Amino acid sequence: MKKTYILLTVTAFLAMSFLYMSNQVATSLKLIKESTQNSFKDGDIIFQTSESAQCEAVQIATNSKFSHCGIIFIKNEETYVYEAVQPVKMTLLSEWIQHGKDHKYAVKRLKKADKQLTKEVLQKMKLVGKTMDNKDYDLYFEWSNEKIYCSELVWKIYKEGANIELCATKKLKEFNLNHPAVQQIMKQRYGTAIPYDENVVAPSQLYDSELVKTIFDNY
Repeated sequence: MKKTYILLTVTAFLAMSFLYMSNQVATSLKLIKESTQNSFKDGDIIFQTSESAQCEAVQIATNSKFSHCGIIFIKNEETYVYEAVQPVKMTLLSEWIQHGKDHKYAVKRLKKADKQLTKEVLQKMKLVGKTMDNKDYDLYFEWSNEKIYCSELVWKIYKEGANIELCATKKLKEFNLNHPAVQQIMKQRYGTAIPYDENVVAPSQLYDSELVKTIFDNY
């Protein structure tokens, strides 16, 4: 009876110790996560991998793990991602992360952000973004302002708001269009009238830009 009591006591102690350590680890990880996210700044560019047939085709065509991106804006001490989905909108960073595959993401920042992204410039970038608010997502990747897709939104906010071209645009025909998954999406979108000479900018081009540096990546 005494041995059984000792065994139960030891088991209970170990269980309580395990729960305590687990809670401590979870708390520490939460604090690290919150600290990291609180270090993000207006104008940072955030990337993730979305899960859909179109996103898979984007990854294949651009030879990149990324299929979606947005621009970080801070509002009322809350961190948002301004993104072109359906429609263009502001999404809380915590929600945005949940939408990505395995909740993984990467964040890039302009190398000369302290000099180039002044308070006035950032305000202008936000005003440019506001002109695109609630616009429909552009399924056809056209280089117009009538509808907007994700990397186009980020590129144009930087260009029109800060006079910075993060990367050169490319023609649609310059991407890897031969893969069956890409061919299927293009056939659904364009039929036989594929706009090979359309100017396009992909998330991968923004990610690889020589003007930005990585400040976070949990891939």
